[in-house]
Amino acid sequence: MTRPNPAQTVNDNPFMKPMEWVSLALLAAVIFVVLPMLLDAFRLNLVGKYLTYSFVALGLVICWGFGGILSLGQGVFFGLGGYLMAMYLKLEASSVENTKIQSTPGIPDFMDWNQITALPWFWKPFTSLPFTLIAVIVVPALFAFVIGTAMFRRRVGGTYFAIITQAIAAILTILIVGQQGYTGGINGITDLRTLNGWDIRTDQAHNILYFVNGALLVACILFAQYVKRSKLGRILVAMRDKEDRVRFSGYSVAGFKTFAFCLAAVFAAIGGAMFTLQVGFMSPSFVGIVPSIEMVIYAAVGGRLSLFGAVWGTLLVNWAKTTFSESFPELWLFGLGGLFILVVLAFPNGLAGIYRTYVEPRLTRRAKAPEPAPAALPHAAE
Repeated sequence: MTRPNPAQTVNDNPFMKPMEWVSLALLAAVIFVVLPMLLDAFRLNLVGKYLTYSFVALGLVICWGFGGILSLGQGVFFGLGGYLMAMYLKLEASSVENTKIQSTPGIPDFMDWNQITALPWFWKPFTSLPFTLIAVIVVPALFAFVIGTAMFRRRVGGTYFAIITQAIAAILTILIVGQQGYTGGINGITDLRTLNGWDIRTDQAHNILYFVNGALLVACILFAQYVKRSKLGRILVAMRDKEDRVRFSGYSVAGFKTFAFCLAAVFAAIGGAMFTLQVGFMSPSFVGIVPSIEMVIYAAVGGRLSLFGAVWGTLLVNWAKTTFSESFPELWLFGLGGLFILVVLAFPNGLAGIYRTYVEPRLTRRAKAPEPAPAALPHAAE
């Protein structure tokens, strides 16, 4: 018996297929070259906001597309990342000099309005930027770990898990609004000015943050691709299709589900932190049920099985939302619902599914088409 060639074994499962490299290059060209050349500062900052939502859609591909875990509460983790970053920015903007007209200088303005006379203990660590950056990753991951462990060990999944995550989003929204003195209430945390002394309100800062946003998104795509092509990714797909068979094979289904859920939470939190930097505020309107469902629509339209499709779906839906809401603000929500129904019924795999079904086979056939044989040269007359 001949042994398999190790090089051939490695090449059978490459990190990315050639078409995936092309997709990554096309996405990078659009983000870093085409859009900055075509759009003004305002529109480019708007696209930067769209890209922050792409982190959530990317996490949903891992969680929902590969793991089969539909979460309707990803706005929770998006909001957590955004609020943690906003806490640091707000404390930097609330120096004694900037708040000397308050009754208690040195604390955020909404605390002073609510007659809080000292900075709460859980706000104090956010005077440090390194601590804030670590917290943006760790806190949402821990929160997702607690939820995942509590639910998946009891084999709560499917519709029940989706409803529970939706309830958590509603509860967190009510908590943020109710604790106005500590969270800013319904208005959120606003008037954010500088990041470690760097003014983030200028057009130049918005442009720089846009490119940082794009670079982080590409890094997250590559990491998600690594998970997808690894043994872990294959187990997630097997778990989605035949959960009992994976469990009987000796794998911890609850552990793998928890990991996928935590990874999706970290991606969403990174997007939330970048949203706060890009837009300059964070409010509970990005935490609740409605934004969480919209985030699921981004992944569904782009294709819940495609990392690149999720990004394109996010950009497309938000561009349509901005365009049509400016002209038909009262009809946009009906259009969004109709779009989701259309995708689910007609194109269950989204834009990526349309590409794989109709476009990719034609490109493959053209690439593999045999070249015409050269015409035989006439024999010279003897």
